[in-house]
Amino acid sequence: MSDTRMALEGVRVLDFTQMMLGPLCTQTLADLGADVLKIERPGKGEWMRSMPMIGQFVGDDSAAFHSFNRNKRSVTVDLKNSDGIALLMEMAKDCDVVVENFRSGVMDRLGLGYEDFKAANPKIIYASGSGWGSTSYMAKQGMPGQDLLIQAMSGVMFNTGRAEDPPTACGTPIADFAASQALTIGILGALVARDRHGVGQKVETNLYSATLNLMAQENFAVLNQSITLQRSEAGVASCWNDAPYGAHPTSDGWVAIAMCPLTKLGPLLSDEGLAGMDPWNQRDAVKLRIDENTKKMTTEEIMTIFNEADVWSAPIRTSAEAMQELVDLNSPRLVEMDHPKAGRIKAIANPITLSETPVTLRHVPPAVGQHTDKVLTEIFGADRVAELRAEGVI
Repeated sequence: MSDTRMALEGVRVLDFTQMMLGPLCTQTLADLGADVLKIERPGKGEWMRSMPMIGQFVGDDSAAFHSFNRNKRSVTVDLKNSDGIALLMEMAKDCDVVVENFRSGVMDRLGLGYEDFKAANPKIIYASGSGWGSTSYMAKQGMPGQDLLIQAMSGVMFNTGRAEDPPTACGTPIADFAASQALTIGILGALVARDRHGVGQKVETNLYSATLNLMAQENFAVLNQSITLQRSEAGVASCWNDAPYGAHPTSDGWVAIAMCPLTKLGPLLSDEGLAGMDPWNQRDAVKLRIDENTKKMTTEEIMTIFNEADVWSAPIRTSAEAMQELVDLNSPRLVEMDHPKAGRIKAIANPITLSETPVTLRHVPPAVGQHTDKVLTEIFGADRVAELRAEGVI
């Protein structure tokens, strides 16, 4: 436990989130110092705990759970018990933020909606992340708000890959990540507004809107320039960019080249003819011609040439290679934790750096209900906690 002053120290969060959108948001708040109370089902906890990633668990929980739940305290409350709902409303009086990412309407039906919490604490900040947005026709039709489906509906999949490929999903759930960060920013803004203007409020975002915003430049072009985005047949990596922009084979691997003038690239590849080609209207031909040149050299050889000439380029690595480098360097981009069941585990560190209120590791991802008695004793006292446990509320 660190005594370091933290940016969100003193902010208490009731966390009803699950999966990725919500848990990554609340982990960011926790990393910044907020006291995040993860509300879970007695006995079972968040269902993401029991969803094996690549068919495996780490210390009885999934890798996904470990990735998005550090620095939190787990409190179990039965949400189907009316006394449990009443308990949470009492807890809200001592909290600053509520975060949830259930399907639209679920929290209201449970008696845990914004108006319910606002009645208990008028200055509460209630943050809600959903798949489509609570007022959209998609939500009203009951469409599941899941990352792959968002990529499908937003245009991401039709803008990724080669022209002859089927619609291609990104290699990581970008919709969840984009929405989680948008929700975090909204909460931080609402905390500032509360402190300056004395008002609580509801903060909302959704996977669909956040993903559309990720493609702001492409969508601007579609809206204002009367164009249809076209994927490259040869593998230029973006509908938006001309060549070179993408992956090129070497004799022993791959390199990525980004936005290098052909008048510069041609001589480096001993191919003067490249300089006379049109990087947009001939982008597929340019891509294939660059490929023919790069595959004559090893990755190391071509990176030496490109680095000396200040070409925007990089070797294309596997996740295993990228992670091994971090381990070898003892990099601060990783955080290590001693987990009671999984032993010593490593995770990606929070990317935020603050000079005066640094991010610290205070809690490993919690066991189900690990902090129930401690948290509720802090708020209500030991006698009340004993009564709640005897009544099956917690």
